[in-house]
Amino acid sequence: MESLSGKKAVVTGGTRGIGRAIAERLLRGGASVAICGQTRESVDRAVKEMSGLGQIIGHAANIGRVEEVQRFFEAVDKEFDGLDILVNNAGAARYKTVGEMTPEEWHRTIDLNLNGAFYCAHEALRRFATSRGGFIINISSLAGKNAFSGGAAYNASKFGLNGFTEALMLDHRHDNVRVCAIMPGSVDTEFSGDPDKRRPSDTSWMIAPEDVAETVAFVLQIPVRTMVSAIEMRPSRPRKHAD
Repeated sequence: MESLSGKKAVVTGGTRGIGRAIAERLLRGGASVAICGQTRESVDRAVKEMSGLGQIIGHAANIGRVEEVQRFFEAVDKEFDGLDILVNNAGAARYKTVGEMTPEEWHRTIDLNLNGAFYCAHEALRRFATSRGGFIINISSLAGKNAFSGGAAYNASKFGLNGFTEALMLDHRHDNVRVCAIMPGSVDTEFSGDPDKRRPSDTSWMIAPEDVAETVAFVLQIPVRTMVSAIEMRPSRPRKHAD
């Protein structure tokens, strides 16, 4: 297995939830990690809380805006000598029917979940070219394979992300760039509602963010001769629907 020690990683949306768990796991593995989040306050708080685990830096950036992505990666360049790993994790969901959703809500979802992954991958590939390779992991969703009512924008963004991930792999596998889509089902994060308002029994069946983080670490440590290109994750024992 490959080592994470000494690797330089970017994790988008790394201030909470799945992204936070991934950042912590990479730090524990010896990697240096750069995270971004929507606000300066959330980034500073997350960096402070994770600083004891290893070298971590953070910057506020909305990855749905190409100019903010460019500034984020330029800031990372000033503090890291090279880049080895990109984890496209940042995302948002708006659950409305097509008739209820506004064009602005549609664009915000697509911009963050899909366009942002392209913007970040584009920046990472430029840096991988000088370091002779790298790894991109896109945190997708089973919603990128299975549509559901009220999920049009989210479904479209994740279906698109899965297609983008496969094309990205085909485009750059001979540049020594490995690419993987990880598609979790129900994960115990704020996507499933406010944790403070849920009973523990409501979430015990869900995938934990740390489980996704362990999967990311596993994929990154596979020997370089092998690429895990897609992983589906499901709760082992989901709640049964009432008859």
